[in-house]
Amino acid sequence: MKVKEIIICILWCILVLGLFAVNYVTNKLIIGADEVYEIYLDGKIIGYISDEDELYDMINHKQKDIKKQFGVNNVYPPSDFQIVKTNSYTAVVEPVEKIYNQISELSNFTIEGYSINIKGEDKDITIKVLDKSIFDKAVNTFIMAFIDENEYTAYMENNQPEIETTGKIIESMFFEETITIKKDFISVDEHIFNTAEELSQYLLFGENAEIKSYKVKSGDTIESISNDNKLNPKEFLVANPKYKSEESMLAIGDEVNITLIKPVLSYGYDVHEVADIKDPYDEEIKYDYTKDPSYEVITTAGVNGVTRSTSKYRVVNGETLAGARIVASEEITKKVNQVTVKGMPYNGGGSQNYGSGTGQYVDTGTKWQWPTNTPYIITSYYEYRWGTFHDGLDISGTGCGSPIYASEAGTVYQSAWEPGSCQGGGECIIIGHENGYYTMYAHMMLGSRLVFEGQQVQRGQIIGRMGDTGVASGCHLHFSVFNGIPWRTGSTFNPLALWG
Repeated sequence: MKVKEIIICILWCILVLGLFAVNYVTNKLIIGADEVYEIYLDGKIIGYISDEDELYDMINHKQKDIKKQFGVNNVYPPSDFQIVKTNSYTAVVEPVEKIYNQISELSNFTIEGYSINIKGEDKDITIKVLDKSIFDKAVNTFIMAFIDENEYTAYMENNQPEIETTGKIIESMFFEETITIKKDFISVDEHIFNTAEELSQYLLFGENAEIKSYKVKSGDTIESISNDNKLNPKEFLVANPKYKSEESMLAIGDEVNITLIKPVLSYGYDVHEVADIKDPYDEEIKYDYTKDPSYEVITTAGVNGVTRSTSKYRVVNGETLAGARIVASEEITKKVNQVTVKGMPYNGGGSQNYGSGTGQYVDTGTKWQWPTNTPYIITSYYEYRWGTFHDGLDISGTGCGSPIYASEAGTVYQSAWEPGSCQGGGECIIIGHENGYYTMYAHMMLGSRLVFEGQQVQRGQIIGRMGDTGVASGCHLHFSVFNGIPWRTGSTFNPLALWG
């Protein structure tokens, strides 16, 4: 054997003998040491016990009230509880009941359940339930508040009818929030939802909502009760799912829920819809000075146009979002303007009171003009929305950059984009009209305003382009009408009243 190999062999022998020696010394040191369990709460040791099973059994056995309250079979240590097995010469083992009493005084016990985290752009909420089915049922109730059950079922079963002429299909459904569910030990001092009804109420109305009710009286309708309580009819139906439409009959003495909804979740779906949209005819008045002033004859009957449009839009918690798009349109019926010829007196100078002496005067301004191209989509009406009144129409669908028209001749009262202009309307224009009305056109495309304060404009004149400046969820026009100066002496009314 070589010298090198002998040296290596000796070194291995020394190493092995050393390990045996260390093991021997260690065994000698722990001989007589007690096997104990260190008990920690919130990272601090509170004592030692000799049997962990005895502690677990005592917690489960003694907490009968918790079992009864929550309807569970087992109760567990607190969430900040920790138990560590160790060997010790000096640890003083205490009665299990003493440790149990300390735990009872210092912390709260736990039960098995589920933690559901709801995380969104501006929210991070955790919900506790004992059974996952409670959450599933509550979410289903929440969804059914915002969509027709037949439409939902057809989508889920992939059984939506095809669109032959007009109709709609749902292309996708989603929650805007990320929802995660995990098994967890829940502290009994936390709020735990025991029923689907309780949880669905929270999801619809928010935390600590004061549920308000109203007793139906003679003459009440869903619309009147909604308006009196800062709801729109759709929100009333969400809060009262037993009524299926705004025309549903109310029984005198019925108790209805008038609580403002404040949804915790954002449930949405994307819609593809084909619809026939009416384009009302305009009225043209022609004055003929050769006729008696009492003369009035309709020479061309008016015919409403019909456009078949294909649109795509998103609905979240029952509200159609601004920014809806019309992706295709087809003229079904051509619009024909109604023409009426009226007589007109002479002015004594051989010519009519109006016009240039040609024998006829055409006035196309007898009817307010719609402020956007056709077809269009009204995504929000003149009504309450989430407890705040929406004082105009939100009109989408004609596309970002599409023209905005003056609804009637007048003088530009305001043309601006500055903080606070048009109450968050971004680039906006307000026009004053001879009858004391003011029309407001808000959220115009950046830099698209074509008229300025003091300028005279004509009915149908392009004054700007559709955009999304200011407080806007998408490209649209917010159109309001005031009787009097906006936000000073004036008050709004429903713009649809301009067209009867």
